[in-house]
Amino acid sequence: MKFFLPKFSHAALAGLALAVSAMLGCSDGENTAGIEIGNPSVDPIAKDTVAPPHGPVVVEPALALTADFSVDYSDVAPVVLRKAAAKDEIVVLDSFDLLLTGVRTYASYYTYVPGYNAVDGMQVWPDGIEDTDVCDTLNKSCSMKVSFTDESYVDDAFSNIDLLAGGYLKEIGVSFEPYTADDIYGRVKIGDEYVPFVYDLSNFSSLQLRYHYSQIKIDSVANKANISVVFRAKLFTDGVDFSKASISEDGVIYIDMKNNSDLWNILNKRFVPSFQPLRYDFTNASGSDSTAYVKDVWKGIAADVNENTLINGNFQSPFTTDWILVTQFGGKADTSLIVEKSGDRIMNVNVTAGGDSSFSVQLIQENVALIAGVRYQCVFTIWSDIADSITARIGSYDTYKTIGFSKHVYVGKTGQSIQVEFTPEVSDPFARFELNLGKQKRKFWIKEVKVLRLTK
Repeated sequence: MKFFLPKFSHAALAGLALAVSAMLGCSDGENTAGIEIGNPSVDPIAKDTVAPPHGPVVVEPALALTADFSVDYSDVAPVVLRKAAAKDEIVVLDSFDLLLTGVRTYASYYTYVPGYNAVDGMQVWPDGIEDTDVCDTLNKSCSMKVSFTDESYVDDAFSNIDLLAGGYLKEIGVSFEPYTADDIYGRVKIGDEYVPFVYDLSNFSSLQLRYHYSQIKIDSVANKANISVVFRAKLFTDGVDFSKASISEDGVIYIDMKNNSDLWNILNKRFVPSFQPLRYDFTNASGSDSTAYVKDVWKGIAADVNENTLINGNFQSPFTTDWILVTQFGGKADTSLIVEKSGDRIMNVNVTAGGDSSFSVQLIQENVALIAGVRYQCVFTIWSDIADSITARIGSYDTYKTIGFSKHVYVGKTGQSIQVEFTPEVSDPFARFELNLGKQKRKFWIKEVKVLRLTK
């Protein structure tokens, strides 16, 4: 897995990724798409060809989910240790509660999961029950009050969630509704005095924050994953001029539709992005939906100009699950890694049964972050023992639509560089690069795979 945001720990999901791949194994069945690490573990003293390991499937323990909710006053977000409000903080939040209504996981699966819809994800709390009327009938709680100012922790309620459910985790979505009070209470420093204010949350009827997998902290020793839902106070209020706000007779700045409405509209635009998810959606009081990416988080995940959006495109790192070999619909294949004298590494895909179609055998890398309107170039070197065409493609993992390009590529018996330039029309942090290698028995050799960002 890969991201380009250094302030998120790259190792955070390494344990999860390896554990997931170990659970899936391979299958020749027509209804189950087999999965295998296409980049096997390699002994430091490598021979010319190193075959992927085979053996019994290791059953990993459950990976429980915990969560915490807090306010942070740091100038830069996110940080490892959250900063509390200082004595001279210009804006301090005193009371801020929301109603937690659901947690969903979004993942790619290469085994059959009944009823799973990749676009909608999978609800993992509360107990997979999405209809609040059902919760009421069963006398179950479908919501939970959490306090950001008192820093709430969720442990027991999430203890039955297992993130090692056979998929590659993309995002965790956390859904909220305003609590009964509907308000955030705080103080703002105007001159030498603090003036209390009340910010009305009635503009929001519901919201969902979707956090990138790299924002999830994994404790592989305790087998726990933790998501920190942190409200960044500085992002919410920096540069906002409270001094011109009208103060009521009781000495409070009320910020709502009727009182200080201009200030209310400014804060409404800042409220959801201040949680710093990768993306979010919310429904306002009038029923209108809004969806957007958080720009600074998105910028950190996407590649810079001239940077490869793929990870491990030269197959140098053997201990990742970035490369996935999928066999389905009669396709059968295996992989090995060839280490040249120069130190360069070549992925060898041996297709022993072509299957029904070109996508019966696929070499895949997910999590290719593409930005709409940006020009990219896909480059790789490939050759085969049988001269014929394959399909190279970049599509969406959840809708399977082509979002980058889809091109038939003629592959000869000697190494050739394939180059395709494209400009995606939509942004996607989890686009999937695919080489469709099926339909006939043959061998492939692949090296130096890149998806380079060419423009800003």
